[in-house]
Amino acid sequence: MSDTVRTARPPAEDRPEPLPAAAEDAEDTEPDKAEAGSVEVDLGPAEADTGSAKQRDAFFDNAKYLAIVLVAAGHAWEPLREGSRAVTALYLLVYAFHMPVFIVIAGYFSRRSDASPGRVKRLITGVAVPYVVFEVAYTLFTRWTDQQFGRPISLLDPLYLTWFLAALFIWRLTAPVWRLVRWPLPLALVLAMLATLSPSIGNDLDLQRTLQFLPYFVLGLLLRPEHFRLVRRREVRLLALPVSAGALALAYWAVPRVDYAWFFHNSSAEELGAPGWYGPVMTLATFGCSVVLAVCFLAWVPGRRTWFTVLGTGTLYGYLLHGFFAQGAKFWGWYDPDWVQGPLGAIAATLVAAAIVTVLCTPPVRRVFRCVTEPSMEWAFRRTG
Repeated sequence: MSDTVRTARPPAEDRPEPLPAAAEDAEDTEPDKAEAGSVEVDLGPAEADTGSAKQRDAFFDNAKYLAIVLVAAGHAWEPLREGSRAVTALYLLVYAFHMPVFIVIAGYFSRRSDASPGRVKRLITGVAVPYVVFEVAYTLFTRWTDQQFGRPISLLDPLYLTWFLAALFIWRLTAPVWRLVRWPLPLALVLAMLATLSPSIGNDLDLQRTLQFLPYFVLGLLLRPEHFRLVRRREVRLLALPVSAGALALAYWAVPRVDYAWFFHNSSAEELGAPGWYGPVMTLATFGCSVVLAVCFLAWVPGRRTWFTVLGTGTLYGYLLHGFFAQGAKFWGWYDPDWVQGPLGAIAATLVAAAIVTVLCTPPVRRVFRCVTEPSMEWAFRRTG
């Protein structure tokens, strides 16, 4: 997610890619419920407050909650990167897989997306409407926090973390196409590689990032329940531990040597100061790295119901609302004390971010903000059979 708000277009290293949710619900046998009410990386449908939570797969709700905590932690670490190689290594590691996890899950639960009236309505109310509302809200809020009082409201140039809603809208519209073509994942990778060669794509609907993250969505479309069962096997879990430890060590080594902005997927090779051929190569390299780390993450996600399973149904709220705290923290001076720039400050920032996003995923908060994140809007649609 883009952790820094853009006026024009800030330097690539300051433009991380943000968070997330996607419509997902019960079983593959109930496609209508599977997409009811949630957006992004399944930030969770409204029905989960009631009895229908029993129909959901606890594994995916657990994965979404743990991933949204990492998203919030990543945003909290952002102002601490400059003075700490260790924090930057953690930041790099998390950014290598947290968005891919969300997007793969979003694709998985979009397997039956089509142009039926019910799904089109949910696409509008669960993605398009929240995009408009929060694009305006973040523009107004950051006019104050960034002291950019003339910042224009532009629905074509997603601000901060709203890019994900714009991308999800496009991905879902194209889902039937990816189910139709013969080699969907190779084709999506080719489009992502070509995007890195095209700095002229521009900021409209953040198409650069939409195209570069497309392969993860398509991968999710191709997955089946047995693939997730395979990931959670005991041998995979045991292998995930040394792989994750090695990835962290590699990230620490790479901090001063590699531009980790490649994992943000929001810039072309030219914008990152690299030769054109770097773009396609880094697309394949980051895709492989992100998929491996996503597998390591999912391998250790609990499959049973836990105390935080219900919070996984509200990750859309945590995603869209925590950004106000992440942006406001800098303006309010939370990072100003000297001790915050040290190890204790990094720990405190992590705990505070996790606590805030957890509260934002709770049912009371969801009930308050449901009118703008999951509105029913029955008045706006014709009745269909």
